[in-house]
Amino acid sequence: MDPDRQSWRSSSIARGPDSKNRTETDLATERTVAQEVGPRYPVTPKFRVQHPMPRSRSYAVEVLKAHPVVTSIIVALAASAILNRVLAKRAERRNPPMGQFITVDGVRLHYLERGAGTPLVLLHGNGSMIQDFESSGLVDLAAKTYRVIAFDRPGFGYSERPRSTVWTPAAQADLINAALMQMGVSQPLVLGHSWGTLVAVALALKYPRNIRALILASGYYYPTVRADVLVLSPPAMPLIGDVLSHTISPILGRLLWPLFLRKIFGPSPVPKKFAGFPEEMTMRPSQIRASAAETSLMIPAAYSFREAYGNLKMPVVIVAGTEDRVSEAQQSAELHRDIAHSTLRCIPSSGHMVHQTATAEVMSAIDMVASQKKAASQPRPLQLSHAEPF
Repeated sequence: MDPDRQSWRSSSIARGPDSKNRTETDLATERTVAQEVGPRYPVTPKFRVQHPMPRSRSYAVEVLKAHPVVTSIIVALAASAILNRVLAKRAERRNPPMGQFITVDGVRLHYLERGAGTPLVLLHGNGSMIQDFESSGLVDLAAKTYRVIAFDRPGFGYSERPRSTVWTPAAQADLINAALMQMGVSQPLVLGHSWGTLVAVALALKYPRNIRALILASGYYYPTVRADVLVLSPPAMPLIGDVLSHTISPILGRLLWPLFLRKIFGPSPVPKKFAGFPEEMTMRPSQIRASAAETSLMIPAAYSFREAYGNLKMPVVIVAGTEDRVSEAQQSAELHRDIAHSTLRCIPSSGHMVHQTATAEVMSAIDMVASQKKAASQPRPLQLSHAEPF
């Protein structure tokens, strides 16, 4: 061994590692040795814990990787659901409630009230809301003489539609009647348009003492075979209906909106005043589902009422557009025959939206029925407005 190295080692042992007599050279030498040899004590190695992916999740990932088309569809549906939710929220911000709220049997109803005098209740059609009557000018016109109360029916506008209830015309009639009682409204005139006529009829049949008279416009009264029921009902189906109403249906609704307007207004053009109707509110997933549910209930409801119309004893005025492409005018003619004391007013060259295209005629029908006495016994004639019978 080298004498110098042996001498340094002996000196280190003699002094010990903690000796105060170590020189700077000794300390530097120890640091060099420590760096070459490594740490004095072993360091515990660090391990990264990885949790295994659940088998079901792993299988789902593999399936998605193996089927890119399915993956693309799922991603597209998710994206459309997010988009439709954003658009629905925007629609509500841009169209806040225009009326008041009342809670009846746990259901929050939105309604608009204007004017004073004899109460006049307005019930809109399927897929619609208060703004339909408001944009037509009927609310302002009627409010000059009557206390006008227009409801957003359950599921439309800002009214709730709990899923625990099947909202048949009878169920809606119970709710509307309870709301009227809570508001202190008695013996109102009730105007129903389209699907709203079924609710008006149910009100009059279930609570005949509470209803003064009926105005039934563009209604569907007798069951028929309808292709549109098959096409428009799927969003009301369990599970798949929720998927459709949140994804595909709002997009299709926006694309088909111009065609829909031509059908309900034809042969008349869409009036400029209808621009006040908030189309975007009808494309909300909740309202699309409510509309689909009412479409599916339309035929069964008409079937249940088909033999009960003769029991209506209050004054009834039936208003129909001779060119109605949604509810054939023949339906109104048959109803007029079944209600012996009713009056049928036919509006020539008018379609389904008579309150929009012939507002004055509908107002005239309201005034006429308001002047009639209850339990009229004499049959009243068919009345035409500048046209031949359909």
